[in-house]
Amino acid sequence: MGKLAVRALRAVLVVVLAGTVFVQALMVWVLVSGSDPEDGSLPLTPLRVITILGMVSAQVALVSVWRLVTMVRRGTVFSHAAFRYVDAVIGAIVAAALLWFAVTAFNAPGQRADPGVTVIMGGVGLAILGVALIVLVLRMLLAQAVARDIEAAQMQAELDEVI
Repeated sequence: MGKLAVRALRAVLVVVLAGTVFVQALMVWVLVSGSDPEDGSLPLTPLRVITILGMVSAQVALVSVWRLVTMVRRGTVFSHAAFRYVDAVIGAIVAAALLWFAVTAFNAPGQRADPGVTVIMGGVGLAILGVALIVLVLRMLLAQAVARDIEAAQMQAELDEVI
């Protein structure tokens, strides 16, 4: 992975992480301070809590990707330590999908006149779960690569003994 790609990815991760922390802080402040501009037509507090939790799941994924990029730069990504971060990304994506399904369920009663919106939102939730499955497949590929790396190291050690 080139230095430019790593720097660009890290810049994006920092901007997104800073943005989510800023929005979370504002939303928590609004909830705690009681200065909520809610007019009562739709109780927004549960949606705000779900949004804050959704941003936490995004932040977990961002930090995990940062750690994986660091491992790539150091050449240590093909180790068992990488699985912890890949598992965290998968967990964060699944959590985001579950939170999206909660938003869909919360929003569904208001969509009685147009149930297609709820169906589309459910489809988006399934797509988010699909991303988690893609990352799971990539995790399996990483497991194979780690196994091959260990096998290659053992063969190299045996070859060194012979020589």
